[in-house]
This record gives sequence, structure tokens and C-alpha cells, in this order.
Amino acid sequence: MNQRVNDFLRKIKKREIKVGIIGLGYVGLPLVKIFLRKGFEVVGFDIDERKVAMLNQGKSYILHVRGEELLPYLEQGKFRATQDFSELRLVDAILVCVPTPLDAHRNPDLTFIIKTTETIAQYLRPGQLVVLESTTYPGTTDEKMLPLLEQSGLKVGHDFFLAYSPERENPGDKNFTTEKIPKVIGGITRNCLEVAKALYGEVVITTVPVSSTRVAEATKLLENIFRSVNIAMVNELKMIFNRLGIDIWEVIEAASTKPFGFMPFYPGPGYGGHCIPVDPFYLTWKAKEVDYSTKFIELAGEINTQMPYYVVERTIEALNARGKAINGAKILVLGIAYKKDIDDQRESPALKIISLFKKKGAKVSYHDPYVPHSFGHRDYPDFDMKSVPLTARRLKQSDAVVIATDHSIFDYDWIAKNSPLVIDTRNAIKKKRKNVIKA
Repeated sequence: MNQRVNDFLRKIKKREIKVGIIGLGYVGLPLVKIFLRKGFEVVGFDIDERKVAMLNQGKSYILHVRGEELLPYLEQGKFRATQDFSELRLVDAILVCVPTPLDAHRNPDLTFIIKTTETIAQYLRPGQLVVLESTTYPGTTDEKMLPLLEQSGLKVGHDFFLAYSPERENPGDKNFTTEKIPKVIGGITRNCLEVAKALYGEVVITTVPVSSTRVAEATKLLENIFRSVNIAMVNELKMIFNRLGIDIWEVIEAASTKPFGFMPFYPGPGYGGHCIPVDPFYLTWKAKEVDYSTKFIELAGEINTQMPYYVVERTIEALNARGKAINGAKILVLGIAYKKDIDDQRESPALKIISLFKKKGAKVSYHDPYVPHSFGHRDYPDFDMKSVPLTARRLKQSDAVVIATDHSIFDYDWIAKNSPLVIDTRNAIKKKRKNVIKA
């Protein structure tokens, strides 16, 4: 263990480490909060001028990180946000939480990681720790980041430290908040692992060191591929059981009584969030390097991406049965966030459902108490809608009400009583009703 490792560990214990977090979104901002709460000084970096301005005013744009939680640290000089990346030279630990989307051909788009790493390399100094948290394919940290950082002339494991620790954020989860989720960590060298483990060990419940950054990168992919495949399975069963006149949710409830060998997954209108719709295809792309076709992953993706189409077709069938056409029909979509009780719309299936309805000529509106205005989506650049008030009159005047997100705040009994037709994609309405169709 060299002197720089000892110095870093000593500074961690004395809370003399200044933490820099790049990317102040749904991953980066909760990290800011826990490091501040554990006594560290934090500088947040983002290219979005609006986000930086709001944070420096003590305002938040994410539901589960309240502005008032950050305000005391702003006043104490413990936290600030900036667009000036030259200040990276002033921090000791640099945590990278930037987007890792797919391109139009479902290939990994590492643009944000590469550009961020190039920026870090400009200001990298001896003694700094760099950790990538963004989900990516195995090999990104050592194949892409390391060569760029070592162009500075500094040597990894001796002059600076590089590690990978996948984010495990679950927005809206009140039980497993950021600090209560075990942190998997892989380092390029033993010194890198030691330093990264010591830093995260001060802010999370436990750390899980692994043998390499590649293992850590693969761990995150396994977690999300596991969910993707199982969600696809129950979505396919939902469509099969519907034709057989069987309620999939009743089947899952009955199967869940088995105390071993079964874990319940639930169908829906399609998967959402940044992780499950995107991450599995990072491994699909990487597997091509070793001449392997990821059939399971691709089939799961195919089934899950078809679910919004299934919801629309079920709605059309239900309208036809009532003598109504989809063209010109008034459709009210309840919930535009990708899951209940949050404001996160990334990859939300509701966006696709609304777009499909509009293409069919329907007149679509939405209501979501967590998302008053929906716009600026990567895959839907022209999408710009505002949430409408939810009233008994609006429900009665709608030809179909589609429950896309089952927010707890919704009164589903009231919704069912006042709507001529409800398309329930989440099993939000448990009681069987003639005007409620499961989709």
C-alpha cells in the first residue's frame, strides 16, 4: 500500500475528502445527499444550466430529493453545483453518474462516458479517485476510461485510483434508500479497490468488493437482465392467459403462496426506467465480440417492447365491442411516470402508448399528479403535454380511461364508478367490473 493510499484513507476518516459528483440526475443527486449527510463536502457537476441554478437556490427537480434537504449544506458552504469542470482538480473523489443510452440501432452509446473521462483527464492530479457508476458493458472502465486517464502521464493504482461501482437506485423505494443498499465495488488494482471501498464504506450499509471492474460491471447487468427476462415471461403469460379466460394476477397470487422456488414478477404495459429497457442490450452488444447470440435477452426485449401495442389493441377491441372507433375517441391516460409514486418518466411505456393512440387518431390527454408537464424526451422529441385535472366529469366524458401507472394517490373505486370504460394495465382495480378490462 503506497503513501497516497494511506493519505486518502486518513483523509476519509477525518472527513477531509472533497467529493465531486458528475451528473446530477436520479443517480447523482441522491449520492450528493448521502455524502453530505455523512459529513463530506460535495461539489456537483452538470452541463445543464437549469439544474445547476436550481440546486444553488436550494431547489430540487427530483421528487425524492427535496430542496430543503440541501439548503442547510448550501448555507454552510458544504455543497454547491457548478458547470465549471476545471474545478475537478479541487476535489479528491470523482464519481461519474452520466447517462448510458442506446443509439437508434440498440448499440451502446458511450458518448457521455467518453467525453466526461476526457474532461477528467484534463484536470486529473495525483491522489485522486475516479469511480464510474453508470451502467455499462464489462470492459468499459479498463478498456475505455483507463487509457484516456493515463494519457495524463499518471499511473493507475499508484498516482491515481480508478474503480467501478454500479448504481442501484430504486426511485420511490422508502425501505431501500441509497445508503441502505449494499455497494458492489471493483477496482483496476488492489489499491484502487481499497480506496473506493473505504470511501463508500463511510456512507452505505455495506460494501461488496469483487475481483475486478469487469465483474462489477457484469453484476449490474445480471441484476437487470434477471428482471427483464422474468417480466417478459409474465407479460407473455398474461397474453396467453387472457385468451384462455384466466386472470394472470390471480395466478401469480396463488403461485406466490409457495414458500420456495418461486419469486413473483408482475406484468404491465411495458417496462420503463433507464435500467431494464436499456442495460440488457449492453451485454447483447458485448457478446458479439465473443461470437455469442444472446437469444434470451433479445426475446425478452422483443416481448416487453410489444406490450404498449398490446394495450392499444385491447383498448381498440373494447371500444369496438361498445360500438366506438379509436379514431376520434377520447382517451384519458392515468399516470405517465414509468412506475408508481415517482416523477421519473425515463423510457415510460405510457409515452409509447400515448404516441400510438395519437397515431390511431384518438384524442389523448393524461393525468399524473407527479408529472404536471411532460416534454423533452429523447425518443419523443415532439412530445409536449400537460397533465389535466382529474374530475368525475372528465372521466364520464372519456371513451376510455387507461391506467398506465398505478399511483397510490388514485381512488380506483371512484375512477371505475365514473368511467364508461377502464383499461387496467396494472391490476389496480381488484374487484371485477363489467366496464373494467385488464390489459
